[in-house]
Order: sequence, then structure tokens, then C-alpha cells
Amino acid sequence: MRYSISEKFFRLGEDSDITDDAGTLVYHVDGKVLSLRHLLLVRDAGGQEVARVQRKLLALRATYAIAIGGADAAEVRKQFFTPFHDRFTVDIPGPNDLEMSGNLLAHEFTIRRGSDTVATISKKWLSLRDRYGVDIANGENDLLILTTVLALDLAEDSERNAREKHDN
Repeated sequence: MRYSISEKFFRLGEDSDITDDAGTLVYHVDGKVLSLRHLLLVRDAGGQEVARVQRKLLALRATYAIAIGGADAAEVRKQFFTPFHDRFTVDIPGPNDLEMSGNLLAHEFTIRRGSDTVATISKKWLSLRDRYGVDIANGENDLLILTTVLALDLAEDSERNAREKHDN
């Protein structure tokens, strides 16, 4: 299945819409501006909360908790040392952990389970607003993959903000 995640151009927080390949709204992401934990609430087209993504404050590296339907679904952790590209571990309860890797400069990422590609992510970075294209393999948990992409975006924003503060 193919999805598009588009951030709102005039927004306060991290509000986004997730649409399917026909352009139909599937989820709305409500970013909480004044949240220390970078909280994102994912709502279905009817307005019901179906998932949340939030940063864990007491972690040595960027770590984001994902809850789906009120239950812990995954933790997304950036790996410490990865020269030339970014790597994240998506720790899912049970034996089916995922690895996400890609290149920040090229804005291309792949999510794998072992040697199987679960999803590919491409960020359109020359547009007025951030937009991700997400292709998810059949039989995968689409909501889990989409919330993982939201965690990736939060991690990138956090790193960019830290670099800007350091440069100033």
C-alpha cells in the first residue's frame, strides 16, 4: 500500500495528514506544541485516537515510544554510531524487530525485517512543506510502519534543532 504523509504548511506543532494513494484521508496527526515529550496523536478519519508517538525523556539516545490502541507497540531507537547514514532499531514486542536505515541527505530510507524489505520511505525535500511517500509491503501493519516514519521525522527535527542551536 502506498501512503503520503504531508505536514501542514501553516501549522503550530507537527500537524500532518496521511492519505492513501487515491488521496483519501486515512489519518490525521495532531502534534502537541507545548509537549516536552514531542507527543503526536494519530486519529482516524472519524477523529478517534488510534495511536500515539512520544519521545522518551530518560534515554541515552533518541528513543520514541509508539502505542497503538492504547497498548505498547514499539520503541524506535537511533543507533549510536553509524557513519555515512542513519540507522534505527524498531523494537517490537516479540521476535519481529525491524531495522530502518537510510541517508539523511538523500532523504531515502528502508525498513527491513531481516533480509525482507517491509517499507520504503522517500522524503520530498524540495517542496514548501515536508512530505513523505511511504510504500508498505502487503501483509504488514500499516499503522505501525506509518508511526515509525513519524518517529523518524521527530528524530530528524530534533537533530536539526540541536545543530541550529549549536551553530548559533
